[in-house]
Amino acid sequence: MYTNAFFPSSLQVLAENLTMITEFLLLGFSSLGEVQLALFVVFLFLYLVILSGNATIISVIRLDQSLHTPMYFFLGILSTSETFYTFVILPKMLTNLLSVARTISFTCCAIQMFFFLGFAITNCLMLGVMGYDRYAAICHPLHYPILISWQVCGKLAAACGIGGFLASLAVVNLVFSLPFCSANKVNHYFCDISPVIRLACTNTDVHEFVIFICGVLVLVVPFFFICVSYVCILRTILKIPSTEGKQKAFSTCASHLTVVVVHYGCASFIYLRPTANYASNKDKLVTVTYTIVTPLLNPMVYSLRNKDVQLAIRKLLGKKKISKTI
Repeated sequence: MYTNAFFPSSLQVLAENLTMITEFLLLGFSSLGEVQLALFVVFLFLYLVILSGNATIISVIRLDQSLHTPMYFFLGILSTSETFYTFVILPKMLTNLLSVARTISFTCCAIQMFFFLGFAITNCLMLGVMGYDRYAAICHPLHYPILISWQVCGKLAAACGIGGFLASLAVVNLVFSLPFCSANKVNHYFCDISPVIRLACTNTDVHEFVIFICGVLVLVVPFFFICVSYVCILRTILKIPSTEGKQKAFSTCASHLTVVVVHYGCASFIYLRPTANYASNKDKLVTVTYTIVTPLLNPMVYSLRNKDVQLAIRKLLGKKKISKTI
């Protein structure tokens, strides 16, 4: 048996560096020092607003019969997915803002990435389905009940969820099949693809290329599909003779378009480029946009701009007041 005395120093260092790591350290916003407490308060407030906003949307759609339509069915699925999506990231991030030990185990890191990507890709696909729903409703109103029947709605929602998590499983398997040696500091507030894959102690070009192709499939393809749908929608709206009819038709699309632009814009900026171009501080700010702002924007846009949802909320609040007086 050899002892350290017979071990060349260079080989000993190499042996230590090749030791597989068992946990990661999430650096998060640690470089901001005392500002972290203020960030905790802000992010906690936004998280509570996200939860309450999405819970309101889901409850209103479930309880009001007038909202039992395919459009609001898809909106309810999107709100549910975004609730779980934020739950995967924000509680851990909030805990780390107040904690000195910001470690996450290797397994938990993989699980967090799997569920984050699963719900994120599901949201992308669901936004594409919602674009198709608006296309069918405006461009083919007479065939709408057939094109978007409840059976079709169920199949489309299931396809989004299954497709999202299968794509996530493929990406996570690629990332965590890489060897991770001594480096374990993830320069982010959760286990995202780029900051984790940069810690691998081997060449990752092939893995990054495959992940890029996956990014194109789940971001560019649905976005292109949405753009084509809205070109057809715009043509149909322009043919409507009355100004009031045009405004009513476009108002049903405005909320969806707003969420699409923010969601796809920020996600594309992060995932459709090489890992080597990852810039920690700037990318953290962009990531905050689609992990916090977009889930916050969704219920606010759909509740503030959508008259049907506003009316349903007023009706439910009115019923509660009546029941209390009785």
